[in-house]
Amino acid sequence: MTREGGCRCGQVRFRVSEAPKVTMACHCRGCQQMTGSAFSLSALFGEPVIGGLHGPTRHFFCPHCMSWMFTRPEGADLFVNVRATLFDDPSGLEPFMETMTAEKLPWESTPAVEGFEGFPQPADFGRLMSAYAARPAS
Repeated sequence: MTREGGCRCGQVRFRVSEAPKVTMACHCRGCQQMTGSAFSLSALFGEPVIGGLHGPTRHFFCPHCMSWMFTRPEGADLFVNVRATLFDDPSGLEPFMETMTAEKLPWESTPAVEGFEGFPQPADFGRLMSAYAARPAS
């Protein structure tokens, strides 16, 4: 499976050549403020990429239009969290899980089947990725 995408201005393009490990919506206030929305959508992929440092959890942006491209989650160096809406065709990437539901706006809902008040523990990801892989295709 190959998906292509890019930033808003088109100066940065990317391609992933595997299916996502899991998809998610994050409801933290930081994601709300960075996206101007109720949550951020992302898809977790393996094969890390090289980029600049912005703290323990690193957010990477297009240097021209400042589109938020991906995040390298703290402690998950083997993964990169790509903003799902940056794919040319984001269909099939609806969130399987929700994180930071303690900060979720009360009127917001997603089709996620898993939810966490904070972030999942590293030990949760094996089960989450297995459940995501076993779900019926959308």
